[in-house]
Amino acid sequence: MSTDTRIHTEKTDEQAAERSFVESALHAERDAIDRVAARVAADSAPWSAAIDLVATCEGHVVVSGMGKSGLIGAKISATLSSLGRPSHILHPAEAVHGDLGRIRRGDIALLLSYSGETEEIIALASILRADEVPCIGISRDGTGSLGRLCQAHLALGDVTEACPLQLAPTASTTAMLAVGDALALAASRRRNFDADAFHRHHPGGMLGAGLRPIIEALRFKVGENVAVASDSLTVKDALAAAGSGRRTGAILLVDVSGRLSGIFTDGDLRRLVNANGAEGLAQPIRDVMTADPGHLDAGSLVQDAVRLVRERRVDEIPVTDAEGHPVGILDVQDLIAMKAVQE
Repeated sequence: MSTDTRIHTEKTDEQAAERSFVESALHAERDAIDRVAARVAADSAPWSAAIDLVATCEGHVVVSGMGKSGLIGAKISATLSSLGRPSHILHPAEAVHGDLGRIRRGDIALLLSYSGETEEIIALASILRADEVPCIGISRDGTGSLGRLCQAHLALGDVTEACPLQLAPTASTTAMLAVGDALALAASRRRNFDADAFHRHHPGGMLGAGLRPIIEALRFKVGENVAVASDSLTVKDALAAAGSGRRTGAILLVDVSGRLSGIFTDGDLRRLVNANGAEGLAQPIRDVMTADPGHLDAGSLVQDAVRLVRERRVDEIPVTDAEGHPVGILDVQDLIAMKAVQE
């Protein structure tokens, strides 16, 4: 075997070994969540108790964990806040050095420790129990110190870490994060947290843009800068009826009742003239328009427009009122400006 062949074979073998290792790690993390789900199916009572505490909390959900659990807790706290449950993080060691004042009447605590025996978390749980602050624990099982100190406890069960040394918290922290997310989502469902409420908590970024009502993003409006013409006209007459002041790349066509029946774009006009010359302008516009175009009603959201753009590959989206009368056109460039879609 040549040196080059040997090196290539060794590299291929190593890549195969690495791929197998990565797959094994991902399967370990998946299996940890699957086992937690099976525990919920077998006994949901602990979850009902925990959901009750979060959903009825009148103050903040104070999340605390040590080390990797603390990092997972920060994400869970952020999820709670984004879903309408005010939340903040409390470091368990700093809590007993003056930060207990960050827990107020009406708050509850969510305490994280896979072993259920983390010294700083157990100390904090003991203090909160004495102060009658309701606590939810997430750990391996409810028989540990943390489980005994909490009013509600969510068990992760025995978890085989993805780490081959069984030292680095991996699958256990993945399961802990999934449990925290599920708790936050279940509590928001209990409180009927809807899309409007979510928008109020996410006014910025792509999430906020997607939840904006389409009418707020409508720059081209009928009666201002959008042309509307009868679909009974010829192309030439429809263009004349649209006038020279239109600023969009399309004309909206309506039937005899004034309801949207089609759209005729600048691209349609170019293709018509290229194919038929000036004679094409004498054709009825209803014969060359895009009939029954994909459109949105005025109550739709920007995310609905994004979905329509991706599904139909259109640049202009007609918007109608509840009766089907056109009220405007949403241009894909407006979605790009909002960073709702990419060019």
